[in-house]
Amino acid sequence: MAATPLMNEFPELAYLTREDLEDILNDPVYFQSIFHSLRQVKELYQAQAELGMANEAIARTNLSLQDRLYELRTETKEAFDNAKSMESRWKDLEREQREVYQRFDPQFLLLRLRHATTAQDDASEALASSFVQSSPSSSLVNDASDVDDFIREFRELRKIYHKRLMWGDRWTSGQVSWEDG
Repeated sequence: MAATPLMNEFPELAYLTREDLEDILNDPVYFQSIFHSLRQVKELYQAQAELGMANEAIARTNLSLQDRLYELRTETKEAFDNAKSMESRWKDLEREQREVYQRFDPQFLLLRLRHATTAQDDASEALASSFVQSSPSSSLVNDASDVDDFIREFRELRKIYHKRLMWGDRWTSGQVSWEDG
């Protein structure tokens, strides 16, 4: 028999006659028996069986790890939720810290000094106005002691005012520096 592409690809069929080949095509049972006896088909089935067993082994391994995976998933979710909660808490603490430290911010302290200077000036001016507007007393001794008390109190208020004014001027001119720590 001449070499055909069929015979080259399936040398196991080379011994069959033309009538046998026609019978294979016409009889499904005969076809199946010849087909399953071919080396390539046997190797294919063997490879398929090996892959099936490997797949089953992998499936068994995966099933054995499934519970641990679910535990890890739960732990991861809890850790993530905890981290998110802590992140939120961190933002709240940072905001609180900024609010607390704002009182010690140099610009805020300068603003407070300026307000205190203005309030001190207003207090001394109010004391002077009330002294000038007060009615004269009938006794000279009381007048002298009232004047002495006024001078002492007014002098103290103005001394504080001028100190604050001087500190503010120095601060504005850059002669005051704040150390962190």
